[in-house]
Amino acid sequence: MIEPQPAKATPTTIAHLSDVHFGRIAYPGIVQTLIDEVNALGVDLVVVSGDLTQRAMHRQFRKAAAMLQAFHAPTLVIPGNHDVYAWWYPWARLAYPVRRYQQLITAELFPQAVLKNIAVLGINSAFGATVKGGRITTAAQQRVRAFFSAQPADKCKILVVHHHLTHLAALVPHDVAQGGMDTLAVAQQVGVELILCGHLHVSHIEPAHQTPTGRQPMIVSAGTATSNRGRHSNQGKNYYNVLEVTANQVKITERRYEQRLEEFVLDKETVFPR
Repeated sequence: MIEPQPAKATPTTIAHLSDVHFGRIAYPGIVQTLIDEVNALGVDLVVVSGDLTQRAMHRQFRKAAAMLQAFHAPTLVIPGNHDVYAWWYPWARLAYPVRRYQQLITAELFPQAVLKNIAVLGINSAFGATVKGGRITTAAQQRVRAFFSAQPADKCKILVVHHHLTHLAALVPHDVAQGGMDTLAVAQQVGVELILCGHLHVSHIEPAHQTPTGRQPMIVSAGTATSNRGRHSNQGKNYYNVLEVTANQVKITERRYEQRLEEFVLDKETVFPR
């Protein structure tokens, strides 16, 4: 766990990447461009919400590990469904689906970070038996409750999960994790403000409308950061997010890769009060 730091007046900044998909990289140099930009921004934390690889191969994980090590900031990373053993390894896929991820990236499936005015928890939703839809276990829900219940009220509570917990009105139909709505209910009860996810390969920000009770967390769905697997309106596009969290507001910048310029550019900004 990353050790807590004293609160500051300056924003806490997070780079949120998802669906990197080593094995299906879109353009030569895009990974290095991403690393250089994130490092130049001086972010406090890099969050990667799953699918580091295309087929969970050793060489793909090694490239993903090299990318993570190249970031200057601490990283918080979780697996996605593409980080599970491929279907042609049926026994491994069912018995220990993310073992290779744990061997080559991190053994921690519930990473935590408490930095300045944020508290971040990642949970695993990648299981072999659920194919690509994802599943949130009761144990993971208990982790969500325990971690965030222990945080001070002034912390911005941020949950990181690869799959979506509920349907987004602007993007239906799409996959929703088994146990997603129950997890969303727990997240609401403990005051989660932001849910960072990926999986859909579409950059999109929307409040969780289908919420059982209480405040609606903001769902921040990152597009594919570096692969050629963008979907729907994001086909052929690459995105990552920069989040700036203060005591009073959250600003989210969606940054899109411009191949002609060989750099990421501002695409959209969303600001909302805490």
